[in-house]
Amino acid sequence: MTIITNIEDLRVLHQKRTPKMFYDYADSGSWTESTYRANESDFQKIKLRQRVAVDMTNRTTKTTMVGQEVAMPVALAPTGLTGMQHADGEILAARAAEKFGVPFCLSTMSICSIEDVAERTTKPFWFQLYVMKDRGFIERLIERAKAAKCSALVLTLDLQILGQRHKDLKNGLSAPPKLTIANIINMMTKPRWCMGMAMTPRRTFRNIVGHATGVGNMSSLSSWTAEQFDPGLSWDDVEWIKKLWGGKLIIKGILDEEDARFAANSGADALIVSNHGGRQLDGAISSIKALPGIVNAVGQDIEVWMDGGIRSGQDVLKAWALGARGTLIGRPFLYGLGAMGEAGVTKCLEIIHNEMDITMAFTGHRDIQNVTKDILYPGTF
Repeated sequence: MTIITNIEDLRVLHQKRTPKMFYDYADSGSWTESTYRANESDFQKIKLRQRVAVDMTNRTTKTTMVGQEVAMPVALAPTGLTGMQHADGEILAARAAEKFGVPFCLSTMSICSIEDVAERTTKPFWFQLYVMKDRGFIERLIERAKAAKCSALVLTLDLQILGQRHKDLKNGLSAPPKLTIANIINMMTKPRWCMGMAMTPRRTFRNIVGHATGVGNMSSLSSWTAEQFDPGLSWDDVEWIKKLWGGKLIIKGILDEEDARFAANSGADALIVSNHGGRQLDGAISSIKALPGIVNAVGQDIEVWMDGGIRSGQDVLKAWALGARGTLIGRPFLYGLGAMGEAGVTKCLEIIHNEMDITMAFTGHRDIQNVTKDILYPGTF
């Protein structure tokens, strides 16, 4: 039996058990992947201050994110095609998050629909929105999220034009995916994955097919998605969406201090410092490098969170110490999902929580609320 001790173990198992085209989709960046790599490596450069002879009993990682109590300052990020990493992937991840006590955010480009997840969970989840040219579809999508009692809307602003990811092009990863001979042969080497996909009816973008005008099946989906992402998106659209939604709004994709001020002035409840996991502008600054400046600029006006490059509980603690009042993880939970389904997502969360808890003890803290940048070694951040 495989002994899982860290997120890297889950990644290795995920790679073995999931078809190459879907694993590569999750574990890749745009162009040279320099920003994708920097997201991780810049975390590793930050060092921690070890403390001794301090009371380490009764530790807690509990906090809140936009007023919601969470077991630790971590949420499962919205990720497209999650249901292709493992059958019914969004449902399984949402269940794991609910049981652990952290938020789950469903992507617009999910395989399982808003309704699929709502029917199979007992607590509200978040919904992530991409802005399309078809504003009628956006209005209906928001109404569906309201009907499902989603507790927050995460509006992504950094994917109106798609960054080129070489692996996806070479693998024929499109909407819908191309079933080339190479892809079919590779899928045949993943019997567990194939069996799971054969047993579920959820194999398309169920938030879109049957809901968007003119998209009744997979064959019509490709042209619709190619045309619909709106490059004209502006802060006026953000205001329109905020009024339409009427609930808690989180702005995702902020990497610049000026944009952070726009986000804070928009009336949003939180912003996420993010470069889309290094999947959009290659050569952009890493999220953890951008974080302190944005916290200094707007941290008194809006909750600042971050995503990108988190591979451990220590990374979460470092982000918190630099001012992030929440973090989101994408690849780590996808690794767990692809490796072992719902149990793998739970294992991912357990690993991150355990690493965070133990590191708090080693740095002389019992309560996450009292952790500041004093836990970081001077000159390394």
